[in-house]
Amino acid sequence: MDLLTKAADGLWNPWLLGLFLLTGLVYSLGSGFFQVFEWKLWWKSTLGSLLQPQRPQGPGLSSLQALATALASTMGTGSIAGVAAALTLGGPGAVFWMWVSAFLGMMTSCGEKLLSVRYQRSGPDGTFQGGPMFYLNDGLHAPILGAFFALAGLPATLAGGNLVQSSSIALSLEAAFGLPRLSVGLCTALAAGLVMIGGVGRIARSSTALVPAMALLYMGGALAVLIHNFSALPEAFHLIISCAFSPSAALGGGCSWTIAQAMRYGIARGVFTNEAGLGTSAMAHGAARVDHPARQGMWGIFEVFLSTLVVCTLTALAVLVSGVFHPETPSSLTGAPLTAAAFSSALGPMGSGIVALSLLLFAFTSILGWSYYGQQCLNYLTGGKGLGLYRAVFLLCIILGAVWEPGAVWQLVDLCSALMALPNLTALLLLAPEALQLLRQFQNFTHI
Repeated sequence: MDLLTKAADGLWNPWLLGLFLLTGLVYSLGSGFFQVFEWKLWWKSTLGSLLQPQRPQGPGLSSLQALATALASTMGTGSIAGVAAALTLGGPGAVFWMWVSAFLGMMTSCGEKLLSVRYQRSGPDGTFQGGPMFYLNDGLHAPILGAFFALAGLPATLAGGNLVQSSSIALSLEAAFGLPRLSVGLCTALAAGLVMIGGVGRIARSSTALVPAMALLYMGGALAVLIHNFSALPEAFHLIISCAFSPSAALGGGCSWTIAQAMRYGIARGVFTNEAGLGTSAMAHGAARVDHPARQGMWGIFEVFLSTLVVCTLTALAVLVSGVFHPETPSSLTGAPLTAAAFSSALGPMGSGIVALSLLLFAFTSILGWSYYGQQCLNYLTGGKGLGLYRAVFLLCIILGAVWEPGAVWQLVDLCSALMALPNLTALLLLAPEALQLLRQFQNFTHI
């Protein structure tokens, strides 16, 4: 674990932290802070479009199906366990830096999704394929970087998209209902395998059905905790802001957290929960059929807004106002058990049940989404050879994740995420002029 920690920290601090923020800043400045001043446009192009009559869909996923598939992976255990882990590892200030990374990441995500559609390819079955490996190869003319991204993506799907999810499912169900971890892992692997054999179409349909239900369930529970502890909300916001810049002053001289830790875990967990800059969710959006690449970019903005600025914020605030988290004397609780304790403090046994069921749905759909990403990476590298072996290894990792130490899993996630982000962020920066020009074209088109 020490080796994984050192490797992950060596990549993240400070290089990747700065690169994520720089990429988001470049796209935010280049677009005139589109996420703020054009909020009506991206809101109308996303949720607003659902109220309009839907045209017949040809080959490829609809925008909503692509979003649901992407949200299936982004709204995984990072939204529940990851945020709680960031609080214990980086302190309340980590939430502020998670907000900063998400605000800038909205435009990073827009650029990713836009470029994925711009350089998408038609597959042999008539569906579309897209993602960083394609705009690295075709847009940047860097096939080596495209292959590197796909190679890094394979272990990333097995770690962050599989081991972490399975671990959190098993831990949560063991804590809530006393279910054996191994049995949980076996059942999860069986269910995932049944969906995976149906391809991207079945994954998209499953995600479209499950994602809205699980989001409403979890957000409803979190809002109930906040309403129950409404008077503690001002203090929670004060703690987040003060600890972001001076944790020692906010919590006392004995505080063990630093600003660097708050930034490191806040940005890292923010990136893991919305995947802006990693390039993974861009593979789902790259399968969408739309009339303009930037239209899918609007869904990229909405994706980060919902997964991090809404869902993750609700998690963080629920933990901070519940009274189960004591910054001055951190307890042994972290991850999903800490979130479950926060919900239970206000809702009783039903609270831990909501967290357990939400984790099950969040993590299971995340496993489905990441299985698609892994298969896309392998398709790019081998043309589809070895898919059967990959699926077998992926299902085996679900079982292993159920019984593995979660702390080591999180460090492996950070390392794999860093290796994927490096080529993707490089491409996003170098292709920024093209992406921003397409965004301006879309603005002019919609404002006519």
